[in-house]
Amino acid sequence: MSFPGETRGKRKGNQMSDNSGESTPVVITTEHRGVFFGILSGDRTAATVELADAQMCVYWSEDVQGVVGLAATGPTSRCKVTRPVPRMTVHAVTAVFDATEEAVAAWRTRPWS
Repeated sequence: MSFPGETRGKRKGNQMSDNSGESTPVVITTEHRGVFFGILSGDRTAATVELADAQMCVYWSEDVQGVVGLAATGPTSRCKVTRPVPRMTVHAVTAVFDATEEAVAAWRTRPWS
């Protein structure tokens, strides 16, 4: 199945969106209500994944418009995002969202000072 504006292996606005094993910036949710951003390489369908340059969103404000908004546009200055760690293993994964280039830039501003 393809979507409007989509080409094989890459969606408009995303850096990568396939399972080719290449590094992909993602937002991940867990069974324990954790919300994480980082660079995923490997199987995005696994219950346990590893993220590089990983951060956690402790709080997001209403203007983000939910977890999908964290992947679409990223956190805003009113959000609380942790400092990054070099690598993190995330267990009990419930969803993996490709992050757009706009979202990646916002996550990297590290909104929580």
